[in-house]
Amino acid sequence: MRTKPTLTWAPTGETWPRTTSLDTLADVVARRGVVVLSGAGISTESGIPDYRGETGSLRRHTPMTYDEFVGSAEGRRRYWARSHLGWHAITRATPNDGHRAVAALRAAGFVSGVITQNVDGLHQAAGTPGVVELHGSLDRVICLGCRTLSARAELDRRLRAANPLFEGEATRINPDGDVELAEDAVRAFRPVGCTACESGVLKPDVVFFGENVPKDRVEQCYRLVDEAAALLVLGSSLTVMSGLRFVRHAAAAGKPVVIVNQGPTRGDRYAAARIDLPLGPALTELVGRVA
Repeated sequence: MRTKPTLTWAPTGETWPRTTSLDTLADVVARRGVVVLSGAGISTESGIPDYRGETGSLRRHTPMTYDEFVGSAEGRRRYWARSHLGWHAITRATPNDGHRAVAALRAAGFVSGVITQNVDGLHQAAGTPGVVELHGSLDRVICLGCRTLSARAELDRRLRAANPLFEGEATRINPDGDVELAEDAVRAFRPVGCTACESGVLKPDVVFFGENVPKDRVEQCYRLVDEAAALLVLGSSLTVMSGLRFVRHAAAAGKPVVIVNQGPTRGDRYAAARIDLPLGPALTELVGRVA
């Protein structure tokens, strides 16, 4: 049985190891065996907003919760109407310099694995193999009845066919792939069900707020951290435990943790350094220094 570390987050006001120097990061990465844990901040330069940054969507938007989705037909209608539009914006997003830098570090052997909290698939699009999608992916759909997995692109075709006159206009995309949408447009939207069992409720294969990450996926991430020499956090505030637990686990094992994030994080007290720089330029410079 894994022993849980007794470390806790530092109180508000403590001095954080904040820096704009890449020296500590370059030293850690040059030793190889680094596992990356990425969050929404690495995708903001691709046009996908984060949740908790200075302009994060949680300041204006309440994400769909698991209980609301499974317990309310109207909640599911609202989610799918908004996500139907948001999906198209997500598919238009392309990898940025940060994603490409991670792929380059992985290809050169400095990075041994990548865990992402993102559901946008941009690490894979940049060429990084074997990415562990901690919170799932928007490009898959799962039936809550028969558990059949299917492609989101196929669902998109079915939703288009079921809603030929749907003309909702997205006002803002959110990190979970949905958008702000007028209620009259939501009411006119018609969701579709599972084609495998013909009665099941379809849900994107992502972890909603209030839903647990599958145990086997969590264990896979712990194994990556156990086998790593260091942990590099990119663009995550580490506000929720789903990501913070890996930082705490690495720190408890005496492994260096380096965080690159604009703004303080919940994991700062465990870090050898927190580098407060935009990810694209910082990681591009890092590749030039170590590769």
